[in-house]
Amino acid sequence: MGIRGFGPTPAKAFEQAALAMTAVIADLSLVRLEKEIEIELEAPKLDLLLIDWINALVFEMADKRMVFGAFNVDIENGRLKGRAFGETISRERHAPAVEVKGATFTELAVVEDRPALWRAQCVIDV
Repeated sequence: MGIRGFGPTPAKAFEQAALAMTAVIADLSLVRLEKEIEIELEAPKLDLLLIDWINALVFEMADKRMVFGAFNVDIENGRLKGRAFGETISRERHAPAVEVKGATFTELAVVEDRPALWRAQCVIDV
Protein backbone atom coordinates (compact mmCIF):
# COMPACT_ATOMS: atom_id res chain seq x y z
CA MET A 1 0.00 0.00 0.00
CA GLY A 2 1.45 3.35 -0.95
CA ILE A 3 1.41 6.25 1.48
CA ARG A 4 2.11 9.86 0.65
CA GLY A 5 2.21 13.07 2.65
CA PHE A 6 2.47 16.66 1.46
CA GLY A 7 3.47 19.78 3.34
CA PRO A 8 5.31 23.09 3.17
CA THR A 9 8.31 21.48 4.92
CA PRO A 10 9.71 17.95 5.10
CA ALA A 11 8.52 17.74 8.72
CA LYS A 12 4.92 18.53 7.77
CA ALA A 13 5.08 16.04 4.89
CA PHE A 14 6.33 13.39 7.36
CA GLU A 15 3.35 14.15 9.63
CA GLN A 16 0.96 13.70 6.72
CA ALA A 17 2.65 10.46 5.59
CA ALA A 18 2.20 9.11 9.13
CA LEU A 19 -1.48 10.07 9.01
CA ALA A 20 -1.81 8.29 5.67
CA MET A 21 -0.28 5.17 7.21
CA THR A 22 -2.61 5.16 10.20
CA ALA A 23 -5.64 5.93 8.00
CA VAL A 24 -4.98 2.58 6.30
CA ILE A 25 -5.54 0.93 9.68
CA ALA A 26 -8.54 2.77 11.12
CA ASP A 27 -10.84 5.78 10.80
CA LEU A 28 -8.77 8.65 12.21
CA SER A 29 -11.86 10.43 13.50
CA LEU A 30 -12.35 7.59 16.00
CA VAL A 31 -8.88 7.90 17.54
CA ARG A 32 -8.73 9.68 20.88
CA LEU A 33 -5.53 11.61 21.51
CA GLU A 34 -5.06 10.35 25.08
CA LYS A 35 -1.42 9.26 25.10
CA GLU A 36 1.78 10.73 23.69
CA ILE A 37 4.80 8.79 22.46
CA GLU A 38 8.10 10.55 21.74
CA ILE A 39 10.41 9.36 19.00
CA GLU A 40 13.90 10.64 18.20
CA LEU A 41 15.81 9.49 15.13
CA GLU A 42 18.84 10.42 13.09
CA ALA A 43 19.70 9.61 9.48
CA PRO A 44 22.05 11.05 6.84
CA LYS A 45 19.27 11.59 4.26
CA LEU A 46 15.61 12.61 4.41
CA ASP A 47 14.39 9.49 2.60
CA LEU A 48 16.13 7.23 5.12
CA LEU A 49 14.69 9.34 7.92
CA LEU A 50 11.19 8.77 6.51
CA ILE A 51 11.68 4.99 6.49
CA ASP A 52 12.98 5.12 10.07
CA TRP A 53 10.05 7.36 11.15
CA ILE A 54 7.37 5.09 9.71
CA ASN A 55 9.06 1.96 11.06
CA ALA A 56 9.41 3.53 14.52
CA LEU A 57 5.68 4.28 14.49
CA VAL A 58 4.90 0.71 13.41
CA PHE A 59 7.03 -0.59 16.27
CA GLU A 60 5.35 1.68 18.82
CA MET A 61 1.88 0.68 17.61
CA ALA A 62 2.71 -3.01 17.93
CA ASP A 63 4.66 -2.75 21.18
CA LYS A 64 2.14 -0.55 22.99
CA ARG A 65 -0.98 -1.86 21.18
CA MET A 66 -1.85 1.67 20.10
CA VAL A 67 -3.30 3.51 17.17
CA PHE A 68 -2.28 7.11 16.46
CA GLY A 69 -4.40 9.96 15.17
CA ALA A 70 -2.07 12.98 15.21
CA PHE A 71 1.63 13.69 14.85
CA ASN A 72 4.10 16.50 15.44
CA VAL A 73 7.50 16.37 13.75
CA ASP A 74 10.55 18.62 13.83
CA ILE A 75 13.53 17.91 11.57
CA GLU A 76 16.87 19.67 11.85
CA ASN A 77 20.32 18.62 10.61
CA GLY A 78 19.30 15.02 9.96
CA ARG A 79 17.62 14.66 13.35
CA LEU A 80 13.93 14.01 13.77
CA LYS A 81 12.07 14.70 17.00
CA GLY A 82 8.54 13.44 16.73
CA ARG A 83 5.49 12.94 18.86
CA ALA A 84 2.62 10.60 18.12
CA PHE A 85 -0.74 11.00 19.85
CA GLY A 86 -3.29 8.23 20.18
CA GLU A 87 -4.79 5.57 22.37
CA THR A 88 -4.87 1.85 23.05
CA ILE A 89 -6.45 0.18 20.04
CA SER A 90 -9.91 -1.32 20.42
CA ARG A 91 -10.91 -4.00 17.93
CA GLU A 92 -14.57 -3.16 18.53
CA ARG A 93 -14.37 0.64 18.24
CA HIS A 94 -11.51 1.05 15.73
CA ALA A 95 -12.18 -2.08 13.64
CA PRO A 96 -8.59 -2.18 12.30
CA ALA A 97 -8.60 -3.06 8.61
CA VAL A 98 -4.99 -4.24 8.34
CA GLU A 99 -1.81 -4.59 10.36
CA VAL A 100 1.09 -2.56 9.00
CA LYS A 101 4.29 -4.63 9.00
CA GLY A 102 6.71 -1.87 8.02
CA ALA A 103 7.91 0.70 5.51
CA THR A 104 9.79 -0.39 2.39
CA PHE A 105 12.18 1.30 -0.02
CA THR A 106 9.67 0.86 -2.85
CA GLU A 107 8.68 4.28 -4.31
CA LEU A 108 10.64 5.93 -1.48
CA ALA A 109 10.99 9.67 -2.03
CA VAL A 110 11.24 12.88 -0.03
CA VAL A 111 11.32 15.71 -2.54
CA GLU A 112 10.34 19.33 -2.95
CA ASP A 113 8.00 19.20 -5.96
CA ARG A 114 7.84 22.99 -6.09
CA PRO A 115 8.76 25.74 -3.64
CA ALA A 116 7.17 25.02 -0.25
CA LEU A 117 5.50 21.79 -1.40
CA TRP A 118 7.30 18.72 -0.08
CA ARG A 119 6.25 15.14 -0.80
CA ALA A 120 7.17 12.21 1.47
CA GLN A 121 6.18 8.77 0.23
CA CYS A 122 6.88 5.06 0.36
CA VAL A 123 5.13 1.71 0.19
CA ILE A 124 4.20 -0.06 3.41
CA ASP A 125 3.78 -3.80 3.84
CA VAL A 126 0.42 -4.79 5.29
